[in-house]
Amino acid sequence: MVNKVILIGNLGKDPELRYTPNQKAVASFPLATSERWKDQNGELQKRTEWHNIVVWGKQAEVVSNYLKKGRQAYVEGRIQTRSYDDKNGIKRFRTEVIAQQIRFLGRKGEEIPGEPEELVEADLETPAQEEEEDLPF
Repeated sequence: MVNKVILIGNLGKDPELRYTPNQKAVASFPLATSERWKDQNGELQKRTEWHNIVVWGKQAEVVSNYLKKGRQAYVEGRIQTRSYDDKNGIKRFRTEVIAQQIRFLGRKGEEIPGEPEELVEADLETPAQEEEEDLPF
């Protein structure tokens, strides 16, 4: 079985960095991907999809230092859905992309001095159960 997603999009807001009770870093941010096409009348149409990205460990800290709202990024990871009870006790579901690799992208001239070319890959040894239990949001 395969659970893999590859996205290239723009950050909808700055990454939010938090730490679990075990002091493991976790960052999250929304990523927008868009598609464009011409409809049957020849008019340009556009649809934007929003993806919830979650990054763990050292990679989360690097992401929070270098990625900002509007910046383009390549995200490779796996899809995970988790459930939680909201403040009214209603069960809610959230689908996320657990990032395993992120690359900074952008247009020429957008280079940031000291920026890493590619982020450290996620710690693939971390069991998914620990991630869910430690998620601080």
